[in-house]
Amino acid sequence: MFQRLFRRDRNANVAITEALYASIVAAARQEVFYADWQVPDTPLGRFEMVSLHMFLFQHRMRLEQGAPRDIAQILIDEFFKDVDHSLRELGVGDMGVPKRMKKLARMYYGRTAAYSDALERDDRQALGAALARNIRPDSGAWPQAAQLADYVAGANAALAAQSAETISGGSISFPAPQAA
Repeated sequence: MFQRLFRRDRNANVAITEALYASIVAAARQEVFYADWQVPDTPLGRFEMVSLHMFLFQHRMRLEQGAPRDIAQILIDEFFKDVDHSLRELGVGDMGVPKRMKKLARMYYGRTAAYSDALERDDRQALGAALARNIRPDSGAWPQAAQLADYVAGANAALAAQSAETISGGSISFPAPQAA
């Protein structure tokens, strides 16, 4: 009896985290980012966009307690499991995965600190500069960084308006970016 009860909770939790993660990835894969705003449609460019949307989710949940905080931790764990799986699919061998995972984790947490600081100060210029530095490091000027910064600020506000209960139930909604 207890096994059925706990299994049901576990299945519900898996469904919630899968739904949230799918929403995050879908938001990161919106065509306008790649086609109009010139985010590189490469494994690294896609990592950057999923990282950005994961950051937005984590930033929204950072002050929550209890189940919402637990869900946020589970999702960040799932994100890094997905990154590990993607590295292996790209042909990185077992010996190289841990080294690359450490590098990607440092990249993720470095970016989240820069993005969080800029959002907390409501500094779109600093946010645009951080986005450009991370997403298009070799391109020099990237005019679309300002559009992406506006999107990030808008997404941050939209996520803040969503209740923790709704998000904890498996539903999160990111705004659609507007093409140029």
